[in-house]
Amino acid sequence: MLVLFVLLLALTGFGTWALYGSNWALVERVSVSGEKVLTKKQVRAAARIPVGTPLAAVDTAAAQRRLRAALPRLDEVRVVRAWPHGIGIELTERKPELAMRHDGGKFVEVDVEGVRFDVVPRQPKGVPLLVMEVESSASLRHFGKERLRREAVRAATALPESVARATRTVRVRSYDSITLELTGGRTVLWGSGEQGRAKAESLAALMKASKDARHFDVSVPSAPASSGS
Repeated sequence: MLVLFVLLLALTGFGTWALYGSNWALVERVSVSGEKVLTKKQVRAAARIPVGTPLAAVDTAAAQRRLRAALPRLDEVRVVRAWPHGIGIELTERKPELAMRHDGGKFVEVDVEGVRFDVVPRQPKGVPLLVMEVESSASLRHFGKERLRREAVRAATALPESVARATRTVRVRSYDSITLELTGGRTVLWGSGEQGRAKAESLAALMKASKDARHFDVSVPSAPASSGS
């Protein structure tokens, strides 16, 4: 029994030394996957995992916290060990659904949850501009800007694909007054962000039936209307 205990103690000591004190399992590379806008260099710098650190000593949870704090573009991130010499950073970036004007001619990207997550020098290609005109609206006091942004995103992401491609601006005046401004001077009164699927179907049918119309109203999807030519 004593021999087994000593053997177990020796094996435990060797294992600890092999993991923390030897050159057998040191970090030699930090790989990054899933990046689109961010660069691998940016991600590695934010993770701050030095090469040469014992792999077992890397605090992966702390690295994830550092990444989230430094890179608001991140939606999901995992830091994992890849024995015997690697650390893997697997990430998913937030996707801009709308963009808002910012100081200095820059733009703030807004994701599917209405979260403003990054400032960029140019409006992202194919991403509509979000204009909030709610300062004097009772909706601002009742719902707050964050909720109103979410309603705007709900409207933008519910659009038929052909309409989404043509949408240039999503204008919010109140919870119940969201207007889409399309190419060719066309407008769509969407109303609130509710009943998105029904509104999208009504809009597609209305545009097909009234090809020369310039103004569409699907705020009440069961009674859509069009006007102008």
